[in-house]
Amino acid sequence: MNRRAWIAVAACLLVMGCGDDDSPAAPSGAPLIFTAMLSPANEVPPVGNAESSGRGAAQITVTGTTADVYFQLTGFPGDTRIQGAHIHPGAAGVNGPVIVGTPITAAAPVPLTNGVVEYRVSGIPVDAATLQAMTTNPAGFYLNVHSPLNPGGFARGQLTRIQ
Repeated sequence: MNRRAWIAVAACLLVMGCGDDDSPAAPSGAPLIFTAMLSPANEVPPVGNAESSGRGAAQITVTGTTADVYFQLTGFPGDTRIQGAHIHPGAAGVNGPVIVGTPITAAAPVPLTNGVVEYRVSGIPVDAATLQAMTTNPAGFYLNVHSPLNPGGFARGQLTRIQ
């Protein structure tokens, strides 16, 4: 994805992020939508190896008790493989356990092509307590992606509720 496209994605996220994050519930029947800007510098500790050059964006859409996760990554080494993508509790600078996972595993990795990937998965279960906590304090949660080179994570972003 070129620089102008990333600027457009970031601008859209900023504009959409100007909504009301304080209300604990979305309008009746509306999904809850969270975004995150993914960066190796946000990992704890920050990534300083070959996978430190990339960036990405994620969107988590929760409807009822299931989540759809979508993310894009670009600028990483061409041989990067994602072996995990999860939501964790933890404020910026704090690591936490996995609380919402995706089907990506070391046994079923997702390869990047020329350092780029788009990934989408639907229907991930989210328990009510986790959803309430994410809704009340989205910045207390983060999404990150893991690789063989950086099993603790190579790109991370704190959640922001936009709807």
